[in-house]
Amino acid sequence: MYPLKFENLYYEKIWGGRDLELFRDNLPEGNIGESWDVACHLHGTSIVANGELKGTKLDELIRLKGKKLIGTKISTEWFPLLIKLIDTKDKLSVQVHPDNQYGKEVEGEMGKTEVWYVMEAFEGANLILGTKEGCTKEKFEKAIKEGNLDKYIYEIPVKKGEVYFVKSGLIHSIGRGVIIAEIQQNSDTTYRVYDYNRGRKLHINRALDVVDFSLYGNKSTGLKTERVGYNKTYLCLCEDFSLELYDVKKYFTEVSDVERFYVFTCVEGQGKIVYKEGFQGIKKGDSVLIPATLGEYTFKGEMKVLKSYVPDIKKVEEDILHEVKK
Repeated sequence: MYPLKFENLYYEKIWGGRDLELFRDNLPEGNIGESWDVACHLHGTSIVANGELKGTKLDELIRLKGKKLIGTKISTEWFPLLIKLIDTKDKLSVQVHPDNQYGKEVEGEMGKTEVWYVMEAFEGANLILGTKEGCTKEKFEKAIKEGNLDKYIYEIPVKKGEVYFVKSGLIHSIGRGVIIAEIQQNSDTTYRVYDYNRGRKLHINRALDVVDFSLYGNKSTGLKTERVGYNKTYLCLCEDFSLELYDVKKYFTEVSDVERFYVFTCVEGQGKIVYKEGFQGIKKGDSVLIPATLGEYTFKGEMKVLKSYVPDIKKVEEDILHEVKK
């Protein structure tokens, strides 16, 4: 096994743009809103772009390599993560995602909790995260019908490098002028409650079923640790994924985990991943899957990379405690 890169799966969106061309040279024509970079879903499945497995679809690769690829603690029946880049030239709809129970019962797939890393924030960039205190289901439904939802939702300005955790049930939207790296559960279920009169289908009843008015979207500052050659920040930890940021000045070395795969997404800079049999280049906008049985690997260069994976929560908590207990 070796570090795997995949073809970019591009999706044109009414709110999309061309800003991924800032670091990509393979965009198709149109307003490109999403690039699915590690995906194994009915609506898009990744295809290996490098090495001897080039041309193999990810679902087929899981059947071929099984636990050697994804790890002994990850089910081969449902790939758990979906890694995207999102470019918003215009506003997304105001929306919400279901939790696992509702998603499975109503949509036949997992719910959707996600985390956003802001790769670029242009002038006026903003997000919608949560509803204001005192908002109830009845008030929210009335505001949707009357077209004055703005008075109940939080709109916040954002800057490059900020991170936001978006739990299932949280009302949210991405404003215009943002490029986001999104790490999420492997689900494509979205319930729109307002779409700025663009004529697309709304899902108000199901949205009202799942919205949680107690949730708020807060910026994640994380826990930063300084190492030789790099800094590491623990950004987000939940049962569905862990997210960590490596700010690499020179290099860092780790060993893969036989229990789980890792995905590294480069959000700034460039470099290479060196492993026993060779090396793989990585640059801004790239995502690379580290197989569970790869062994030792080293990132060399000057870059920022996000590491996402399905965690053993207790193990990650122990790692964090080790950092603070001196």
